[in-house]
Amino acid sequence: MEFRDNKAIYLQIADYVCEHILLEKWQTDHKIPSVREMAVALEVNPNTVMRTYELLQNKNIINNKRGIGFFVADNAIANVKSYRKTQFMDEELPTVFRNIYLLNIDFEELKTRYNTFVKENF
Repeated sequence: MEFRDNKAIYLQIADYVCEHILLEKWQTDHKIPSVREMAVALEVNPNTVMRTYELLQNKNIINNKRGIGFFVADNAIANVKSYRKTQFMDEELPTVFRNIYLLNIDFEELKTRYNTFVKENF
């Protein structure tokens, strides 16, 4: 995984976990890598992964079964979408809106490009 400088590593790991859940690589009640396994795989400090897992537990995306490990929570997909949507709306969308305004981009052009993107990628 390539980490970017503009976002905390634990949040980038959270995005990585959330993406695996949204893509259904990790499904409900599926055991996810342990803190140590994830730390080794991503070449980060285990404390960073633990911070990620604590965040995701607080968002009800994963849960800890004591002595067994971390698992994808029952409503994980809905909770991931809610968490990611809030993140996008608060952090990324204002920049997108600013660029739309500054570049005088028409909403019809955006709609056309969006529809083309969805058709070609999904």
